[in-house]
Order: sequence, then C-alpha cells, then structure tokens
Amino acid sequence: MDTGNGVVSLAAYGTRDTVQLFALTALTMCAFAANSVLNRLAVADGSIGALEFAAVRVAAGALALGIIVLLRRRGWRSSTPFASAVALTGYMLGFSLAYLSIGAGAGALILFGTVQITMFVAALRAGEDIPTGRWVGTALAFLGLVVLVGRIDPTFGQVLAIISMAAAGLGWGIYSLLGRAEADPLGATTVAFVLALPVVAVAALASGSGAFSARGLVLASLSGALTSGLGYALWYAILPRLQRTSAALAQLSVPVLAALGGVTFIGEPVTLHLTLATILVVGGVTLGIKSGKARARR
Repeated sequence: MDTGNGVVSLAAYGTRDTVQLFALTALTMCAFAANSVLNRLAVADGSIGALEFAAVRVAAGALALGIIVLLRRRGWRSSTPFASAVALTGYMLGFSLAYLSIGAGAGALILFGTVQITMFVAALRAGEDIPTGRWVGTALAFLGLVVLVGRIDPTFGQVLAIISMAAAGLGWGIYSLLGRAEADPLGATTVAFVLALPVVAVAALASGSGAFSARGLVLASLSGALTSGLGYALWYAILPRLQRTSAALAQLSVPVLAALGGVTFIGEPVTLHLTLATILVVGGVTLGIKSGKARARR
C-alpha cells in the first residue's frame, strides 16, 4: 500500500514538474517575442528614437541582471567579455534600427533566420559533419527569408531595416556561439550588458535624434529589465532542465508569437507572404534539428 502511494505521489510530482517547465518555457518565449513588439511600438510612432530605445534597454537590462547576480552572491565571470559585448552591441543597435521600418513579425523572422544561418556557417567552419537533412532545412529557411524580403517595398528605409536586422541576427548568433563556452551564462550576460552600455549610449547621443517621451521610456525599460534581463535569467534557469533539441524547437515559436503580437497590439496585417515565409523558416529549422537528432542517435 505504501509503495503504491509512493508511486502515485512521484507520478503526480512528475506531472506537475512537466507542466511547470512547459509554462516557464512558454513564458520565456513570450518574453523574447515581446521584445519585437515593444521595440516596434516605441519607435514606429516616434515615442523614442531607435538608438535611444537601445540605450535604455541595455541600461535597464544591465541593472536588472546586476541585481540578480548580486542577490545570488556570485562573481561576474566571462571568458570572452569584449567579444561578447561587441556582438551584443551589434544585436541591440541593429534590432532597434530595423523596427523603424518593418513589422514585428517580419523583423523577428529575419532575425531568427539569420541566427540559424550564422550557426550553420559556424558549424561548417568548425568542420562539423553536416547531415543532408540539415542542408535541406537551412536551404528552406533561407528560401523563406528570400520570399519575405522579396515582397518588402524596396525603399531605402526598408532596405536599411533588412540590413540592420540581418546584422542584429549575425550579432546574436555570434553572441550565442560565444555563450556556449561560458561556465556562468548569467554572469557572462551581465558582463556583456555592462560593457555594451557605454557604446550604445554614445551611439544614441551621436544620433542626435533626442526623441524621448514617457511612453517610449516605459516601453524601452520594460524591454530591457523585464523581457530581456529577467527573460534571459529565466531562460538560463530552465535551460538545464530542457533537452538541447527541445530548447531549439521552443525558440521556433518566437517569430510566430511576434507576428501575433504585431497583429494584436500594433494592428499589423497578416499577409500571405509572411505566412509562407514563416512556414518555410520554421519548417526548415525543424527539419535541421530533427536531422541532427537522428544523426546523434545513429
């Protein structure tokens, strides 16, 4: 009888733990997608300048992460502090500038696709044995970006936005690759935010836009402290409990969530090309991940 009760209790605990992990993962993905929505909301109507948004976001994120690191009473460690800070700075600046001219969903899709392509190129340079399925998946993801970009108005602002978001994706991809070797990802992220802050602040001052409003400051602070700082902290807390493939697949939801957020909160249209591009990118990356998992099993 006691043994039976023990089994039931363990099963119940396992179910609760799984549900909790799923809920925390979903919350984190929503936080990542919210960065796109908050940035677009703030800069599209001129509530705050793009580079000013980036500066406030980095400052709020550095403050939130610094408090978390101090509370855990451990030092700030990073094996590649300056390289990580440069990559993070490129991501932050490119991300904010892009949302002057493109929608939240389209921007997240370009960012996400560029990150995956960056990871793929890094694997090639490292001499990794790339399975056929991953080649096909990467080609599909790239095709999705071509479909999306090919339908964007070829104005100077749109072209600049695409280049800016691609640069942001490159920066985030490099930052993620550097972070794989970090023994303390949270501490390393805090160091990167702190080191990136002066550069981003100088860029904001040099832009001379001076666009500030209470609404813009609130949105940028939320993006920095809540959906970036605390979002990253939560992600690093649950990563050890996720399989690598599960973690990668979870991030596939970010462009979709960003597009839904753009429709709901900004009134952005759902176009056929955005839908097709999303299917190609998400499907391609999913194929690549599954192919890698099958190769690992063999």
